[in-house]
Amino acid sequence: MALPKPTDREQTQWYFQRYIEHLPAAGEIVIFDRSWYNRAGVERVMGYCTTEQYHRFLRQAPEFERMLVDDGIRVLKYWFSVSAEEQEARFKSRSSDPMRRWKLSPIDVESITRWEDYSKAKDAMFAATDTPWAHWITVESEDKKRSRINVINDILKRIPWKRIEPDEVEVPERPQIDEDYYERLDRSKYIYAEDIAGPLEKEKVRARKAAKKARKKEQEDK
Repeated sequence: MALPKPTDREQTQWYFQRYIEHLPAAGEIVIFDRSWYNRAGVERVMGYCTTEQYHRFLRQAPEFERMLVDDGIRVLKYWFSVSAEEQEARFKSRSSDPMRRWKLSPIDVESITRWEDYSKAKDAMFAATDTPWAHWITVESEDKKRSRINVINDILKRIPWKRIEPDEVEVPERPQIDEDYYERLDRSKYIYAEDIAGPLEKEKVRARKAAKKARKKEQEDK
C-alpha cells in the first residue's frame, strides 16, 4: 500500500484511521510504503503537521502497534539506512536518466539540503517508537540489491512459512497446421511503433562503461 496525500476528509480523521482499512486478515501480508511513520519523518521535517500533531503521534504510535500485536498481527518495521553521499549519488543518477527521472520528486530533492533534519527526526522516532513488541530493524542499503536480499531473508526468518511446490504445467507441442489453413499476412504492411528504448538502453550501457573507465583511470592516477 502506497497511500497518496490525504484528502480533505481524511485530514479531519484520526491519523491512523486511513491505514486501518488496509490492515491484513489471516494469511495476508500488507507492505506499507510509506507507512504511518510519514508523520514522524517527512511531515515533521517539511512542516506538513503541527508540533502538537507530531508529539501526539509519537505517544499514540506505540500503543496503536501494541493493539495490533495483541490481536495477532505481526508488525515488522524496517529502516533502510543509506549515507548522505550515496543518496545524493542516486538522486543525481535519476535526474540524468530520462527513464527514471519521474521517481525524483521535489520533496526528494529538498531532502538533500535537510539531511541533518531528517537524521534528527529519525533518531527521535526510534527513541519514541522502538518497543519490545515492535522493534525497528535497520537494513544497511548502500547496495540496493544486497539490502533487498537481506530484508527478504529477515522477513522469512521472522514469519513462519513452509515451501509449497507449484503444480507442474505441461506445455503441449504445437500441432502441425496445413499451410493452406493459415498464411501469415505480409508483416511489411503493419504499422510499427518506433523503437526508442533500444537506443536509450545502448546509450545507458555506453555511459556506464565510460564512467567505469573514468573511475579506473582515476584510481590508477592516485
